Amino acid sequence: MPHRPFYVTTPIYYISGNPHVGHVYTSIAADVLARYHRANGRTFFLTGTDEHGQKVAAAAAEAGLDPQAWTDALVPKWRALLARYDVEFDDFIRTSEERHKRQCVEVFERLKASGDVYLGTYEGWYCTNDETFWLETKLVDGRCPNPECGREVQWLSEDNWFFALSKYRDRLVTYYREHPQWLRPERAYNEMLATLEGGLEDLCISRVNLEWGVPLPGGGVMYVWLDALLNYITALDFASDSVRFRTFWPASVQLIGKEIARFHTIIWPAVLWALGLPSPELVFAHGWITLEGQKMSKSLGNVIDPFEIADRFGSDTIRYFLLREAPFGSDFSFSEEKVRLRRNGDLGNDLGNLVKRTLAMLTRYRDGHVPAGVPSDIGKRFADLGARVGTQVEALAFREALETTWELVTALNRAIDEKRPWDLHKRGADAELDATLYELCEGLRWLAHLTAPFMPATARGIWSQLGFDGEPRGPWAEELVWGRLAGGAVTQPSDIALFPRLDAVAP
Repeated sequence: MPHRPFYVTTPIYYISGNPHVGHVYTSIAADVLARYHRANGRTFFLTGTDEHGQKVAAAAAEAGLDPQAWTDALVPKWRALLARYDVEFDDFIRTSEERHKRQCVEVFERLKASGDVYLGTYEGWYCTNDETFWLETKLVDGRCPNPECGREVQWLSEDNWFFALSKYRDRLVTYYREHPQWLRPERAYNEMLATLEGGLEDLCISRVNLEWGVPLPGGGVMYVWLDALLNYITALDFASDSVRFRTFWPASVQLIGKEIARFHTIIWPAVLWALGLPSPELVFAHGWITLEGQKMSKSLGNVIDPFEIADRFGSDTIRYFLLREAPFGSDFSFSEEKVRLRRNGDLGNDLGNLVKRTLAMLTRYRDGHVPAGVPSDIGKRFADLGARVGTQVEALAFREALETTWELVTALNRAIDEKRPWDLHKRGADAELDATLYELCEGLRWLAHLTAPFMPATARGIWSQLGFDGEPRGPWAEELVWGRLAGGAVTQPSDIALFPRLDAVAP
């Protein structure tokens, strides 16, 4: 049965300041989904940068640059981050691009024509840091209620354009109750449903005293949060009803941090419905990476440099750690010692040594040639492994998918310890030795496929040492069939360990 085209997005990252490991976390999760789904059919992975708003304009002015020049100078760093972590996106959109701004104006005109946008006067409290309007009842001691911010707010009175969000409140409540799995995890779903049940006010969608944004007809610029949300459809060229848009919308999965759930799961579906478009199939609000119980953020100054840790541990080690450490959706703490233990244990001792021992024995006993395949107990036991791991990846159960994959790693290591190929060789038990060596090599072929979405460089390393060109590709339903590794294949073991051991750093 053909798979529906798969469309996954990250939030576009607010370009102000430097990337941190929290940005890497979301990007890696999206990359895992995209790599897995590309093996099964048409896939589109979108990421990018959010470049408008008062905060960006102020930072550019402080640097002595106009906002466009300032953002132009920052974008290469974000692209370099994704490249450093082997994140393969299909499009990188910038909200300062003409293709985006042109379609934002088209949205504005359509919403105005339908009566969903109207002119009114806004008076209320505004947080410049969050670029968010807040009701007085939501303020905490007169400050921004976002726990990551807590800054002073200012009173604004402006004639602005409004989106009639309140009229979609009942439809949103109904949609939530009829589609309890559209927003996950359950914590985020419950929080947003409670917000809806408390009522909604119309949303101010323009700013008159700001120049750095999408210019609107008649003056002013589009409110940065609406501008940012629209990237998910402007990248598909929705305004011209393009083939790409008709192929990939609605989005299959939109990944966000839980702090921006309100924008993506209340405002965003309402705007889409006003345009006559369906809402995304799934929005997943993942948890925070914490240090000493606090979320990592630029404003708190407790961020970890993602380039530095990739250089120290390797990008695949970080990819593995971030998705293996906790269920996706939960908060979890980051420490370099935890990363080191995962690298030396799961990756070095378990997987790395398995590859090294297997290929060393094959070289020693069979001159690096894979024996002919025979029926295998491990092959029978793990016949459904690809289906099980695939189901977990599709459910965004990344930790569980890696745990299930490691069942095969454990079984192969146990086979070495129990069957003792060195003793089989000494005894001249050639048939049993051939069967054991084939079982191990075929197991490595499977592991190359299973780890490819999570640790692409590692998967390529295993693949090349098995003597194959390129990288493991193809649908798992076809590739993860025991016995596909041809007897007689010549392996090419490397002298360099996949995961050399890292010693603890002295305090």
